[in-house]
Amino acid sequence: LKRIAGTREVTTLGGPGRAVRVMMDPDRMASFGVSAQDIRDALQVSNAAQPSGTLVSGNQEILVQTGTFLSGADDVKQLVVGVAQGRPVYMTDVASVVAGPDQPARYVWHAPGAGGPHPAERGQTYPAVTLAISKKPGENAVDVAEKVIERVGSLHGSVLPEGVEVSVTRNYGATADDKAKKLIQKLIFATASVVLLVLFAIGRREALIVGAAVLLTLAATLFASWAWGFTLNRVSLFALIFSIGILVDDAIVVVENIHRRMGLDHDGLEAIIPRAVDEVGGPTILATLTVIAALLPMAFVSGLMGPYMAPIPINASMGMLISLLVAFVFTPWLFYRAFAGQAHGQAGAQTGGQSAEHPAEQPAKQPGEQDDKLYRLLYAGFDRHLRPFLSGREGRKRRLAMLAVVLALISLSVGLVAVQWVVLKMLPFDNKSEFQVVVDMPEGTPVEQTQRVLDELALELTRIPEVTHFQTY
Repeated sequence: LKRIAGTREVTTLGGPGRAVRVMMDPDRMASFGVSAQDIRDALQVSNAAQPSGTLVSGNQEILVQTGTFLSGADDVKQLVVGVAQGRPVYMTDVASVVAGPDQPARYVWHAPGAGGPHPAERGQTYPAVTLAISKKPGENAVDVAEKVIERVGSLHGSVLPEGVEVSVTRNYGATADDKAKKLIQKLIFATASVVLLVLFAIGRREALIVGAAVLLTLAATLFASWAWGFTLNRVSLFALIFSIGILVDDAIVVVENIHRRMGLDHDGLEAIIPRAVDEVGGPTILATLTVIAALLPMAFVSGLMGPYMAPIPINASMGMLISLLVAFVFTPWLFYRAFAGQAHGQAGAQTGGQSAEHPAEQPAKQPGEQDDKLYRLLYAGFDRHLRPFLSGREGRKRRLAMLAVVLALISLSVGLVAVQWVVLKMLPFDNKSEFQVVVDMPEGTPVEQTQRVLDELALELTRIPEVTHFQTY
């Protein structure tokens, strides 16, 4: 499995370790005059390496060590443990050297649960060894996991003999893939919602312009994130979803103001577009920089949470700067290309009726008469409900009442945290398919006693219908 591209470490949990056992024969030791201390000293001296100095060659310094480490049973058998009658006494003369399993110091068991694929085997446990495979930084966890599972499946009948069953108990690659796909779906949904909103509020071509600006902004932001060194993961995707409102806001503001100026001015698009962009340029830049200033401090979080927090402010800030550039460069150009053949004044006729500056230019009936009806309906509703708040002293009570309602709603929302209906935590809840139960036994408890306690606990777990299988370590 280490040969698979992208894997970093492959470790095992469970199974007996390998050891070389030296079983001394007292009769033979007495005949050769060798004591247990002699055997112990011979093992210690032969299984050690010590620095013996350095060799200097130019600017290079080489550390020299003497001694070797014992690599197996054959090395132990050839050790000299003493001298008898003028000839060396070897380890095999006074002891039996056997290579095999070590004394059991850990146990791992695998067992099916009531909700597993083999409920008839519930209550049976099988000795197991867990292989844990980690990936290299920057590698795709989904691809590495699929390659590992495919490789293990091809080992049946060769490396894996009959009677050895392999099951995948934890696949964090599949978990990451599901969450990444879910975040991408939310990103697509958020973008489509914004485009539909512009479609109904302004027009079809304006919606296409905003959609193109959003796609270009997201693509450029992903490239900038890659250039910065971030990978496409749950945190970076969350940063894009988190900032999607600001990413599309710049383009919408520019498109809407150009659309408004087209209904007011008689000049050509070459004069209308720079004037409209200039009107909203200052506030748009200030709003973008203000949000960046509020987010960037999160990038300097230190400690364990630093790597988790950094992609959010950095990706969001880069996305906002890119969206600002797209809104001031790409969006006006695309608007000019989309509306180059449309006469000035038509946009205002389709969405707003006659303007205050040119009241006589509104035709009696336009192709967008249905949009004009919608505009009048919305205007009447806003006029009826909002105008009382805008009047002087008469609207003072209404404004104070609205302020009281807003403060009450804010207090109620904050109160949800106090009653723990909303739980504050740094990371979102993780919907994993497994959990751990850690049992702390008194210090010095034999491993066999710990195993008996885990067996009793496992017996209770087999009665839970949601448990598919479990392992005890």
